[in-house]
Amino acid sequence: MTTITDEYMREMAPKARSYSLVILTEGPGFRQPGVEKIIWEHGRRNHQMRLDGILSIVCPVSDGTTLHGIGLFNAGLEETRQLMDQDPGVLAGVFRYELHACRGFPGDCLPG
Repeated sequence: MTTITDEYMREMAPKARSYSLVILTEGPGFRQPGVEKIIWEHGRRNHQMRLDGILSIVCPVSDGTTLHGIGLFNAGLEETRQLMDQDPGVLAGVFRYELHACRGFPGDCLPG
């Protein structure tokens, strides 16, 4: 691993900025009939927000647990809450979400 100096740490600290982290979990309506259509529209909306620069990173989770995804929003907590409250899956009770303030470094991304 690369050696990180104290100087580098001092240089990077002020470059961190605020984001909102969403943890998406299974809601009470996850097993309802027709859930696939709701999840499809949830995914469509995620792609819209990605292309609009609001949802910087979206990671669906499909490991058989009640965790169904995480998302890193390029928005404040209140804006992210408003967006999530209008999510088709949340509105239908398919998903619940937790919202957390976090910090990260602009330019971080998933490897291609």
